[in-house]
Amino acid sequence: MSEQNQMRVAVVGATGFQGGAVARLLTERDHRVRTLSRRPEGDRPPLPGVSCATGDLGDAGAVRQLFTGATHAAVVMPLVYEAKRVRAYARNIADAAVEAGVRRLVYNANTRVPRTATDVAAFETRRIAEEELRESGVPLVVLRPPVYLDNLFSPWNGPALVNDGVLAYPLPADVPVAWLSHGDLARAVYAALTVPGLEGRTYDIGGERSLTGDELAEEFGRGLGRAVCYRAQAPHVFEQALAQAIGPAGAAGVAGIYHYMAKGRDPLLMDGDDGRSARALSVAPAPVDEWVARRPWQIWASDPEERGAQTLT
Repeated sequence: MSEQNQMRVAVVGATGFQGGAVARLLTERDHRVRTLSRRPEGDRPPLPGVSCATGDLGDAGAVRQLFTGATHAAVVMPLVYEAKRVRAYARNIADAAVEAGVRRLVYNANTRVPRTATDVAAFETRRIAEEELRESGVPLVVLRPPVYLDNLFSPWNGPALVNDGVLAYPLPADVPVAWLSHGDLARAVYAALTVPGLEGRTYDIGGERSLTGDELAEEFGRGLGRAVCYRAQAPHVFEQALAQAIGPAGAAGVAGIYHYMAKGRDPLLMDGDDGRSARALSVAPAPVDEWVARRPWQIWASDPEERGAQTLT
């Protein structure tokens, strides 16, 4: 790639799962990537080719430094659900992007957002961040993914899935969800950064097709080569388990989405959009069974021989 076409991208959230997938894809395609993290250097995930400074989104100076020289930006907010803090973070990002003359900023809301206001902090803080970015005048593209397949490749799901054929998640079994992988999200962000004429647009990007719980289990069964059944998990049980990993405040924020969905307030919120966003972004999300077949699920097997088997490719 020529220097003329090389982007210099400020990636907010690159030390997290979704932002990390974006940062890795950008560096693989020979773009320059810079990020900011509160974590000490030894506690950051490996991100080859990514320049990482220590700092906080609440520090306007640190954010300004992150954006200095950037031509583009990809933003996902941290798991913070206090409206005042999120607004301040978004304002710092917006001011820095405008000052740097960023040509396009892609904001990953990290969830779908209901059309009308709710009492769910996970939705409303993401709405606040989008409003701040949009009102700043920075050239903006917004992506609103549904639920990530990668959430299921976890210590909470892996053992029951591999050993018992049970796929548990805190969504009602009859709710259609356009499950999306981190890898396909990264490709959507890349397209949103580079496809001409997208400024001002919002895309409810999703996976290849929407699946109910039983349909999701069928896809997992096909990918794993075994029978799988879906079990709708109670949101409070999910929240308690998540709190052990990210703390009670973050877990309550994330779980708010599932409490909302469990009440049936907006059953089509996580549904697909008939592929319109994928077509606009020229991306083709992989089928769920193919994604499943590529993951090393055997790491959670109770049988030592199966656990030591080679990773599926």
